Amino acid sequence: MRHAAKISRRRFLTFTAGVVAAPSLLSDESEVPTLLDHILLGSNELQRGIDFLEQRTGVRAAFGGVHPGRGTQNALLSLGERRYLEIIAPDPQQSGADNPLVCELRIIKEPRLVTWAAHPGNLSEFASKLRAARVSFDGPTPGSRNRPDRRLLEWQTLHLADDNSGLLPFFIEWAPDSVHPSADAPKGCSLASFRVEVPDPAAFLAKLQLLGLDLAVHTGSRPELVAILDSPKGKLGLSS
Repeated sequence: MRHAAKISRRRFLTFTAGVVAAPSLLSDESEVPTLLDHILLGSNELQRGIDFLEQRTGVRAAFGGVHPGRGTQNALLSLGERRYLEIIAPDPQQSGADNPLVCELRIIKEPRLVTWAAHPGNLSEFASKLRAARVSFDGPTPGSRNRPDRRLLEWQTLHLADDNSGLLPFFIEWAPDSVHPSADAPKGCSLASFRVEVPDPAAFLAKLQLLGLDLAVHTGSRPELVAILDSPKGKLGLSS
């Protein structure tokens, strides 16, 4: 699948071919993971990512803020209740930040999916379950940024030691008094489906089951994430 190419109806209807997940995962509606919080669209420049999406969806993402010490900044687009798309790009004002993601973003030629986030609930409890299952991870780690209205947004994240190059999510828990970004980000788009394509679906499904994730898994020639957005301009496909 070409990155960010619009998909013909015929192509879209054939997406369920090759699904190896349980039958309950075969419908479009159920091809959005229950725990999905947001998907991240990487871009080498934030404005380029904003323009890229607006041209293809008719909805303009709003500036979210910067991540101090991480070297990144973002813009947000709501995808429905407690789901959103985050355009993430290097922050020119933090050129010295030590973050491998920034190096990856700088060489992206065209905006593409880089990873996704899931919300498992209480991260400390989730971390205990991972330890019991002998899954290596880092965190929970606190994070924050100031919104454009100067309100502080706070969260905790947990990152797997091996996330299969972004195919597996990182995990997030928002502070109880923080407004979820989907609540006031620009609306008009929704997430029709989100899946992973891998050459060995059975092995990947085993990893998902260990993490308690219901991400749909399709057979593909190479590993990639695939998202389908419904927008005022029709369906839009995004991939990694």
